[in-house]
Amino acid sequence: MSHHEWRHALKRFKNILVVLNDDGLSEAVLARAKWLAQANDAKLTLFAVKETKKLDLDWIVANLPGRGAEDLGTRVDAALDADARRAAADLAANGADVDTVVAAGVAFVETIRQVLSNDHDLVLKGAEQSFDWRTLGGADLHLLRKCPCPVWILKSGGEPSAQRIMAAVDPDPDDAGRDDLNHKVMQLATSLAVQDSASLDVLNAWHLYAEHLLRSHHGRTSPEDVDALLEETRRKSRVRLDALISGYTSVVPELDVLHIKGEPADVIVHHVEEQRIDTLVMGTLGRVGIPGMFIGNTAESVLTRVECSVLAVKPENFVSPVRL
Repeated sequence: MSHHEWRHALKRFKNILVVLNDDGLSEAVLARAKWLAQANDAKLTLFAVKETKKLDLDWIVANLPGRGAEDLGTRVDAALDADARRAAADLAANGADVDTVVAAGVAFVETIRQVLSNDHDLVLKGAEQSFDWRTLGGADLHLLRKCPCPVWILKSGGEPSAQRIMAAVDPDPDDAGRDDLNHKVMQLATSLAVQDSASLDVLNAWHLYAEHLLRSHHGRTSPEDVDALLEETRRKSRVRLDALISGYTSVVPELDVLHIKGEPADVIVHHVEEQRIDTLVMGTLGRVGIPGMFIGNTAESVLTRVECSVLAVKPENFVSPVRL
């Protein structure tokens, strides 16, 4: 890969959708949006969704004393509009080309429809807090599963820049779609690491299919034969990993390549936790074209368990189940 290609990987984002959470735009999201707008000469669209459920609003009105309850719905809408306008004014003051859009409906559905109708190439948002206040919430998971363009979810309250980045890769040069997706992950991760002067871990988990069965008495395979299969699996996997990263190792001063035996989801989540990774860049390759299989099992497992920011990339031929 040439210097030009990796250095400008993040600059592919020219039409960015910045999603406002219920609590407004976090400082980390605002800082990242400002940088992307300036570095990429990108257009920003601030997007808010009026998602208040009527039953919730009715309950609040019924239990709120005084006349304050009368126009609560109108005031909630006005506050959302005001948040969007304030954020837009701040971004415009820094020279950004920025629009605001306020929609009504289910937030992740309306976000994806906005992406589809306006050809956004990146969704940037702060993480919704889940029930345990650590992992990604349900709305974010829906977005990560079903949005056709890359989705970058920043953990609320996090640093506006990354310090410890991890790229999760699964190279297979014989699979053009997977190979392309792995290169996208590497391009984005290395570009972000250089931009933020962050360290980068590139992790590839490998394992021998049905090793436990082969080693059991049901497998009827000698330990020596299983060991030979295991070593050949490791060797082939390492050759693929080395081929993938060969064009990237010189561009990030702090790059660590990890080739770890184990189930991919478990290895990835463990490394994120153990090394206190703050930003995970990964592909979400699934069985494209099969209803319900919107992302792969590994990605699904990882995204429901990690506690860090996530930049998730879809394959080129991914089709969202959400329609206009």
